[in-house]
Amino acid sequence: MSFVQVIEFDTTHEQDIQRVMDDWRDSTENERTVTHTTLTRDHTRPNHYVAIVEFPSYEEAMRNSSMPETDALARRMRDLCDGPPRFVDLDVIRDEDL
Repeated sequence: MSFVQVIEFDTTHEQDIQRVMDDWRDSTENERTVTHTTLTRDHTRPNHYVAIVEFPSYEEAMRNSSMPETDALARRMRDLCDGPPRFVDLDVIRDEDL
């Protein structure tokens, strides 16, 4: 079963967040288990962001989470945020291209 993690956070450092994400992507090539990411900005609250991170399974998400590079990403992002992020862990029960 596919697994999605939704991460909500507030920051005034969007470009720095983008660089941190790029660094993580580049440093985890051929190791990460993430299959897709989407970073969004709230249209009515411009400092509020939602990242949607997709994995093949919960187990693969946990394997990705245990990587030192992922831990470093999380620490760097926390330093750039205006408060703690909010995580929502979701098992995908239906997924369609329409």
